Amino acid sequence: MPYHRYRPFDERVRVPVAAGRDWPSARIRRAPLWVPVDLRDGNQALAEPMDTPRKRRFFDLLTNMGFKEIEVGYPSASRTDFDFVRHLAAGGVVPDDVTPVVFTPARPDLLDRTFDAIEGMPRAVVHLYIATSPLWRDVVLRKDRQEVRRMVREAAALMARRADRSGAYVRFQFSPETFNLTEPDFVLELCDELTEFWDASPDRPVTHNLPATVEIATPNVYADQIEYFHRNLARRDAVVLSVHPHNDRGTGVACAELAVLAGAQRVEGCLFGNGERTGNVDLVTCALNLYTQGVDPMIDFRDIDAVRETVEHCNRLPVHPRHPYAGELVHTAFSGTHQDAIGKGLAEHARRAREAGVAEGELPWEVPYLPIDPADVGRSYEAVIRVNSQSGKGGVAYLLREGHGIDLPERMRPAFSRVVQEATDDSGREMTAGELYELFRRTYLADDGEVGLAAWSVHRDGTGAHRFVCTLRTGDRTGDYEGTGTGPLSAFADALAGAGHPVEVLDFTEHTAGGETTAYAECRVGSAVRWGVGRDASALAASVRAVLSAVNGAAR
Repeated sequence: MPYHRYRPFDERVRVPVAAGRDWPSARIRRAPLWVPVDLRDGNQALAEPMDTPRKRRFFDLLTNMGFKEIEVGYPSASRTDFDFVRHLAAGGVVPDDVTPVVFTPARPDLLDRTFDAIEGMPRAVVHLYIATSPLWRDVVLRKDRQEVRRMVREAAALMARRADRSGAYVRFQFSPETFNLTEPDFVLELCDELTEFWDASPDRPVTHNLPATVEIATPNVYADQIEYFHRNLARRDAVVLSVHPHNDRGTGVACAELAVLAGAQRVEGCLFGNGERTGNVDLVTCALNLYTQGVDPMIDFRDIDAVRETVEHCNRLPVHPRHPYAGELVHTAFSGTHQDAIGKGLAEHARRAREAGVAEGELPWEVPYLPIDPADVGRSYEAVIRVNSQSGKGGVAYLLREGHGIDLPERMRPAFSRVVQEATDDSGREMTAGELYELFRRTYLADDGEVGLAAWSVHRDGTGAHRFVCTLRTGDRTGDYEGTGTGPLSAFADALAGAGHPVEVLDFTEHTAGGETTAYAECRVGSAVRWGVGRDASALAASVRAVLSAVNGAAR
């Protein structure tokens, strides 16, 4: 690998480090202003950019989720973007508590086109950007610092004139693109000049948005850069300090979180991290990370599957099944040890809720391997534990209990787990909850065993002994038998012994739900120990069926 071709960040840009950093000891106590840029930055990264109907569906999703500032397009970039912004402006569809943001480069003709697009909107943010780092200035713009400053000043003046003529409440935003590769003094000069020129105030603040357009370093470096500006921007109370991380190094979320610790008040990103190259920072992960810390994310994720489905439809891109919080498999355990811990954790959570006399959804959440309660984001528990060849007895028991009311005794679980293991090893695939129950039914509840019970009755004599009278079928032979014992099951065992099936009941348990009893019997049948299960409306009949099930299990 020709690593010598690349330079570390500190040889590319000076990062001022203030004495006594504050951000490492800071804590996030409230959510920043989340600003989705899916309709602009995310859209321009799509192989098939959204048309107006898809954009409108996405916009409605964002407003319903509670986003209060939304970048709705780059109206000078395409007719489709212009038409969508006009659709919002002319249709009166923007909620009163939502502010649209429109994106524009520092070119007079494109600025005019942008203001034409928002005509009729009662409020908007016009977002001006220009690349500022040495590489972009030299290679892309072919302009020096003074020429870039002049372009920004001329654009700012035109924006002010058009805003005054519009009669709308228009605020301004500035992004020095490639901020994280730009000389800090140059960015500070540009931002402070715009703050003064636009006469920003606390009741009409300017937004200075500092993008990590291409990630170049570890997140702590970005935090140092943000803290420097947080401390040194002029009229700080008249500035909304915003960040726009990308994910080139896979650390976009960490960059955003550390930037908020360092003083950022606003975060731009996309739902599920769509965007150019490796994507923008993922606002879903950022917001739900705060949620796990007991901080209100200020966004509604109570039906995260509906959010994901809408985004997938509009972007025509799938969300990865392992995507944090929202992926199909993120709340799912296949591993036996994980399943066992989750199953026990859910049972303990339910027990503590009962003891406290509160709903399970109100009790503080502490369950192994699940950072949030899946129910909080609209997920059911059905998909939390799934079964394949890696699964263990705890997961199998959980699925049978939750899906079918079968609460396997602790000592029985390894026996059925081996049956499941053999089946999944043979198939090489996951076993659904329905398939798991069918395997359980065939193993323990089927009536097609070697030994069948055609008719039976139990009688108790004056001494307290029980007499079990029955008709047994063994293969193609049928006969009448009877046995005695201290209880119905021991009497049945005696009758089975008379038919050539010696059996001893070692352990027995049962539970009743929905008017039906499920009985479990551990039996020694000959030299083998087998479990059997019976289900019936009659508790006695269920117990008899359980012993017969064990006998047939040994005969297989």
